[in-house]
Amino acid sequence: MGQALWRLPPRQQQQLQEELADQLTESGGGRDGGGSQRRAPQHCYSPDIYHLLKTRRGKEQHGFIDLEMLPPELGITILSYLNATDLCLAGCVWQDLGNDEYLWQGLCKSTWGHCSIYNKRLPAGFSYRRLYLQLDEGSLTFNANPQEGISYFMSKGILMDHPKELAKFIFYTRRLNWKMLRIYLDERRDVLDELVTLHNFSNQFLPNALRDFFRHIHAPEERGEYLETLITKFSHRFCTCNPGLVRDLGLSPDAVYVLCYSLILLSIDLTSPHVKNKMSKREFIRNTRRAAHNVSEDFVGHLYDNIYLIGHVAA
Repeated sequence: MGQALWRLPPRQQQQLQEELADQLTESGGGRDGGGSQRRAPQHCYSPDIYHLLKTRRGKEQHGFIDLEMLPPELGITILSYLNATDLCLAGCVWQDLGNDEYLWQGLCKSTWGHCSIYNKRLPAGFSYRRLYLQLDEGSLTFNANPQEGISYFMSKGILMDHPKELAKFIFYTRRLNWKMLRIYLDERRDVLDELVTLHNFSNQFLPNALRDFFRHIHAPEERGEYLETLITKFSHRFCTCNPGLVRDLGLSPDAVYVLCYSLILLSIDLTSPHVKNKMSKREFIRNTRRAAHNVSEDFVGHLYDNIYLIGHVAA
């Protein structure tokens, strides 16, 4: 499509080639000694490329290339690398491109991966740019007051009042403050249950699965009933996703629960600068197997190695 936009008549092609030869001669010091004979150009550009370069040189004096001179799909591709703030500024220069619905749809879905409104039939006059502003406003409201934030999303028709829809929104969003999210999930255990089921721990090593879990659902800073609830739900979900591992290693939700607490304590022990005498691998194996008798010594040893090499499971 780009070549079709820049295809020139034969006579104009010849004129552009002659102009290009003159410019290359002048820029390359086209006189030999004191002679007046021009040097032949060393490079040859097609008329299409030369026309683009000529347009670019004309716009360089203004500090930018006019994207409207490019094919629309190329201009949109260039603007797709901008964030929302820069895209708004670009819209002041290139209104048609900066307000393109395709760009704002991409920004919405890349920042808030799931919203109920994505699966609805959009009404006439719907704007993804306006939706982005509403999502941003709702996220800021949530980070100040979780209940008011969710109510705002529902009032705008962005979210449905259903635990699974709310859990998907939380799972695929990175704009929510984790402290406020923890408060909300502690109050809405039905949403927490759905959020846990969205995790797939199949074929994951236990410490890595625990890190993935705490990446979406941040662990509280101190031990309490909420942390126990999280580990209990994680243990059941891990066993559900790994029936073969449970069968081969003789694991159970209770055994995984014990191992998770052992991993958290080991993480604190190995990473805290306040602990001078670090727990050895032998000590970790001995202490863990006292609580989880059916777990093999080799498996517990691999758990220790993972924390020692990779780090905290809830960082």
